[in-house]
Amino acid sequence: MASSRDVHVEICHQEIVKYDLEIKALIQDIRESTGPISTLNDLNAQVKDKFRLLRLRIQDLEQMAKEQDKESDKQALLKEMECHKKQMLSNQTVWRKANLSCKLAIDNAEKDELLEGGDTTRQRKVTKENLAQSAGSITESLMSISRMMSQQVQQSEVTMHTLVTYLNLIFISLGITITPRVPHPVCSIMCLLMLSGPQNISR
Repeated sequence: MASSRDVHVEICHQEIVKYDLEIKALIQDIRESTGPISTLNDLNAQVKDKFRLLRLRIQDLEQMAKEQDKESDKQALLKEMECHKKQMLSNQTVWRKANLSCKLAIDNAEKDELLEGGDTTRQRKVTKENLAQSAGSITESLMSISRMMSQQVQQSEVTMHTLVTYLNLIFISLGITITPRVPHPVCSIMCLLMLSGPQNISR
């Protein structure tokens, strides 16, 4: 029948193995984590707690080894204890590397997100500038067309006024009276001649 001391040693062994496996699983979660940083902090807090419990159980195993009656049992437990210590130190190294890798991945993801946000902002800025330029160009074109139309109307009014004045002088010199409703045949001929150009009048 196993002594109570042997039972305590076996329980200690089982707990050490359990904490070791839990730490390895958490380290794997850290490796696979993509953030955010709060998730990484939560995983690290769990790892620290497991390391604390593992360290206590290793210390318990060391104390039990020192209490063994047989030197052979004592040395055997001390050897196991050293193996567990080395495994714990190895896990701590892997944990640090996993942390660095995860933090680097999170930083790169945040930088990419910021750059994408910056590109979107720049694109919006460029789009707004293009729209403003287009609007300004359209406005300028409309104003140019408006000025041209105004000039053409003014020129037409001046030309018509000049033509009417000139015809009135001619008709007065010829003693022709123009009635508003029934245009005189001579008036019609003169209008046609003047509108057709000076070269036709000279002929």
